[in-house]
Amino acid sequence: MYQATLSRRSYRFSDLRQLMAKASPARSGDYLAEVAADSAEERMAARIALAEVPLKTFLQQLLVPYEQDEVTRLIIDSHDALAFAPISHLTVGDFRDWLLSEQADSAMLAQVAAGITPEMAAAVSKLMRNQDLILVAKKCRVITRFRNTIGLPGHLSVRLQPNHPTDSLQGIAASMLDGLLYGSGDAVVGINPASDSLPLLEKLNDMLDDVIQRFAIPTQSCVLTHVTNTLRLIERGAPVDLVFQSIAGTESANAGFGINLALLAEAQQAALSLNRGTLGNNVMYFETGQGSCLSSNAHHGVDQQTCEARAYAVARHFSPLLVNTVVGFIGPEYLYDGKQIIRAGLEDHFCGKLLGLPLGCDVCYTNHAEADQDDMDTLLTLLATAGLTFLIGVPGADDIMLNYQSTSFHDALYIRELLGLKHAPEFADWLTKMHITDDLGRLRDTAANHPLLLALQGEQP
Repeated sequence: MYQATLSRRSYRFSDLRQLMAKASPARSGDYLAEVAADSAEERMAARIALAEVPLKTFLQQLLVPYEQDEVTRLIIDSHDALAFAPISHLTVGDFRDWLLSEQADSAMLAQVAAGITPEMAAAVSKLMRNQDLILVAKKCRVITRFRNTIGLPGHLSVRLQPNHPTDSLQGIAASMLDGLLYGSGDAVVGINPASDSLPLLEKLNDMLDDVIQRFAIPTQSCVLTHVTNTLRLIERGAPVDLVFQSIAGTESANAGFGINLALLAEAQQAALSLNRGTLGNNVMYFETGQGSCLSSNAHHGVDQQTCEARAYAVARHFSPLLVNTVVGFIGPEYLYDGKQIIRAGLEDHFCGKLLGLPLGCDVCYTNHAEADQDDMDTLLTLLATAGLTFLIGVPGADDIMLNYQSTSFHDALYIRELLGLKHAPEFADWLTKMHITDDLGRLRDTAANHPLLLALQGEQP
């Protein structure tokens, strides 16, 4: 039992799960799950009580039972007690103060990351203002490598997302060319296919690999199909760079995706066996999003933000090259409006970085949410200020296959110019070599005989 008194009224919370949920900022998903605070006053009382909870409690009082959930077992069994030692004496409130202090610099945050559980990260985020989430995330340094270096301070990468509603190779190639000529694609060139046809998926992999190899682009490709399809593609000899999978924070939610930890481990080993990376062996790419556990009725009464943080434990276990929260994609049932989407994006980025993940964000919304592109501009600017690892680049910010609104190649140009952010260094050198950017990283005018343009037209460069 946890309790706090506010305005001469005593509030009681039956267990840690309820306390965490009641302390969460208001969002439609938690109201849908009937776990949210009934009032702003109850929410504040829950935060007061949560601030007094020792961090050690999260290792003893498990929100999802150990015996029932392999994600819980992963969190507990892989917990690094030595990394936890410097902060083991703190309460959640003390942890917030410590994270905001000068003592918690980049080196110290990297040292303790393996000792922080997702529940600890989620708990402390509930006590933080937006500016706190930005400041702490900015101090976290997470660097990964495959064919280039992602996550360096002062850098921002972009996933080039050239989706097409019929998986037209020509349409995808046109969008890919558009993105490359705008300087996008250093995180990954990643296609969400409309089809699960293995022959078609193989053609998509072959096309991406052909472009990357022909023009010696220091980046990686990914066809974002189910992990079982990727395993079959590897068996067929397809040129697979990264293994993709959507993941969630409970075993039952992952089962809804048709996956478990053993399957992800098998896929990771299969990708590693191809030895396609030139600078590193981070071969996994994961996507997450608040509401995924609730949407499959697999949340165990845990609030959606804490469930999201638990997904990061799954991701962390497989040393991914990229992880991104598709923050507004699931819809207004879970994040109702721009305010909720902005807060969720900052929470996700903070928790992921604190846990040691290369976290990016698909700054996005669906057309039936109470949000617009101005809200996305705000979130993009805040996340980039907080040290975002990568964002999404879609032609015109309008994904014509998935039917949602994201960020564009122009948005990436805006945020790079505003904050002086650079491409991954190897990709930046390639852009200069290909006369796409000048020596200062600024876009150049592209001539009609540029080799990339000629390639799309079927001519020899």
